Amino acid sequence: MDLRKLKTLIDLVSESNISELEITEADGKVRIVKSDGQPVVAAMPMMQAAPQMVAAPVAAAPVAAAPAAAAPAPVVETGHIVKSPMVGTFYRASSPNAKAFAEVGQQVKEGDPICIIEAMKIMNEIEADKSGTITKILIENGQPVEFGQSLIVIE
Repeated sequence: MDLRKLKTLIDLVSESNISELEITEADGKVRIVKSDGQPVVAAMPMMQAAPQMVAAPVAAAPVAAAPAAAAPAPVVETGHIVKSPMVGTFYRASSPNAKAFAEVGQQVKEGDPICIIEAMKIMNEIEADKSGTITKILIENGQPVEFGQSLIVIE
């Protein structure tokens, strides 16, 4: 596997809330497991015995269970919620010094860009899927987001 691709995958795992990622390609298999906030990479040849592949998920299970137990009950938002279409990093503007795409109280039309989600070094503009007024921005600038996570409330 290409080292640049491997580094990109490690960065993606470390910036997200996922605890484990496994990729299988023709030339081998790579498993990235996050433990104590730092990703651990294990490259495995395709001919590896099955008992060794089973041992890694058992070690990762306590890591995955701990954040779920500490998570508070989600707050239910009213209005139309724009959700993240992908895993990545949320940005309110196209660059650090640029004006934010959307502010609380701003009127937006369907199709207007309201934020950016960076995924694997690609900046993806997220557009409003409904016209209305932005009442709440649920994510801080630069924070990692998951697929389907609520981003912005439009009423």
